[in-house]
Formats: sequence, structure tokens, C-alpha cells
Amino acid sequence: MRDRVRDPGQPVYVISVAASIVRVHPRTLRIYEDEGLLCPARTPTNIRLYSERDLRRVLWIRHLTQNLGVNLAGIRILFELEEKLGTPILEALYTEPTVDEDEGETPEEAPVARQSPATQEMRQS
Repeated sequence: MRDRVRDPGQPVYVISVAASIVRVHPRTLRIYEDEGLLCPARTPTNIRLYSERDLRRVLWIRHLTQNLGVNLAGIRILFELEEKLGTPILEALYTEPTVDEDEGETPEEAPVARQSPATQEMRQS
């Protein structure tokens, strides 16, 4: 058998599967699309298909809104800046050495469930 290397940009997940993977309601994915934060591929019959890259983006959006208090307009600006500058702004935001007030942990010491999507991905590699 051949080893298949998956392209993270290949759209493969329908909205219900994508939503369950990132643990959001499918309506949330539609809202992110309406706000210009996601642009899933479409089949000829207009069904949304999400890639691994799209799912990582959703995880970043959730992290920014839930943990850092950034609203969707602010996230859109961050994504646009990151694209224009070609600089990983989101990585820099997350890796700033902050102490969790509740438990006194830095992001590196935090359990995997509370780490950013990028940090989790790096640790898995």
C-alpha cells in the first residue's frame, strides 16, 4: 500500500463533520464564513467542504474569542495583517509569556486541552 500524505489544503469535510471535529455548531461555521473569516470550498451542488487548514483556522478563531476576548472584526483584521505581512502574528500573540491567573501556568505548562491549536500541532510533530 502507498503511504498517502494528506494535503492540509484539500477540502474533504462536510459542514457537520467539520463542526463535530472542532466542537462547534454548524451555524458557527456559517457565521464565520459570513464574517469573511472562512472560505470553504464548494461542490458543484453548493455543499461546503472544509480542509484541515480551515479547521485549524476555526480553532484559532475560538482561541482568540474565548481566551483572549478578541471579537470577530478584530480577528478578521489580524488574519488580513498576517496575510499582507507574511508574518505569523497569531503565533506571536499566543507565545507571549503570560501567567494563567487561575493556576499560575504559562502556556507551555498548560494542559494540551488549553493550549493553542498551533502549540498542540507542534507538540504532535
